[in-house]
Amino acid sequence: MSTTRTGSTGTGRSGTAGSGTRTGRFPALRRAALREWGPLFTTVRNGLRERGVRALALTLTAVTLTATVQLVQNQSWGHGPVQALGAVRAEDPVWLALLRTPLSLFVPALDLPVWGALAQILLVFGIAEVCLGRWRTLVIAYVATLAGTLYARVGIALGPDAFLGLPASDAQVVDTGPSAAVVGLAVYVCHARRAWFTGALVIVAMVVEVLVKDNLAGREHLASIAAVLVVCAVREWLGRRRAGRDQDLRAGGSGVRSGAPPMRS
Repeated sequence: MSTTRTGSTGTGRSGTAGSGTRTGRFPALRRAALREWGPLFTTVRNGLRERGVRALALTLTAVTLTATVQLVQNQSWGHGPVQALGAVRAEDPVWLALLRTPLSLFVPALDLPVWGALAQILLVFGIAEVCLGRWRTLVIAYVATLAGTLYARVGIALGPDAFLGLPASDAQVVDTGPSAAVVGLAVYVCHARRAWFTGALVIVAMVVEVLVKDNLAGREHLASIAAVLVVCAVREWLGRRRAGRDQDLRAGGSGVRSGAPPMRS
């Protein structure tokens, strides 16, 4: 009897200690994950539940268009037209680059596997479309891509010896692919949903990319991030200004009335 009680007591203590260890570690990680991704996950889940596939209309169109362009440009008869319509180079006239930039979002690089670009579009564009809406997603994607394209011209004009400068040979590099738009959208969504750690992780990853392999694509990713961060700062400033104005209006409405009669419009 004594041995049985001792064993049961030891087992109970061991189970309690193990349970305490689990509850001491994992709930903290769970709370951190909920703070980081909870609002984002809830928005995506509710959006897909309410609208279904319609919530991803832009994303599915972008995936289909990118896959079609990849198929066409790998044909002997399709490479030329795709280059003429969607290949942007810094040596091109500005007006021609601006005309080609919208389609360049969906022209994957020939030296990279297309499934990577399709996966990026499906994930990042899909989350952005549900969280931001169709038109805001398009605007942010275009701003990010355009920032990278314009930076290439500025960097080449500065020259390789200047800070943020680029060699003249980069003027002939084809600036294609959705990567700049994907990176910009990821940073903007993280800011909008207050996923600070994830947003910082994306930025650090792009900086490491440039440090490991310094090329035009990596530099353009950083330029896209910089442009999106400016948009986020303006959005934050406008939000605070609007909130301050609303607070002033509420304070004025609840103030003490004077003896004057109310105004009529």
